[in-house]
Amino acid sequence: MARVKRGVAAHRRHKKVLSQVKGHYGTNNRLYKRAHESLMRALYYAYRDRRTRKRDMRRLWIIRINAASRLNGLPYSRLIQGLILAGVAVDRKILADLAVRDEAAFAAVVDVAKQALPASA
Repeated sequence: MARVKRGVAAHRRHKKVLSQVKGHYGTNNRLYKRAHESLMRALYYAYRDRRTRKRDMRRLWIIRINAASRLNGLPYSRLIQGLILAGVAVDRKILADLAVRDEAAFAAVVDVAKQALPASA
């Protein structure tokens, strides 16, 4: 059987890794072994943080909605309860955008929630 020399494949693989770590600091974009370690860590962080970003954005939206709804005299939990009772299907992303960009429209949404809430509570 013929001998297989792997120099070309290894060179191609090394070039691929080194091109992916452009912008990494120090030897992490020059030496193959360090570059490969840096790339594996970066890919892990990217995978993990694609999920974390969704959580962080939802937290940010809730904080913004809470701040704006308290300015209109209703805490966040009561606002959400009122919207559910009123049958308003607006997600938190849109509510947060309204709170930041269109205060009058957000105030109208809060009024709808207030009217749907029971008077005793």
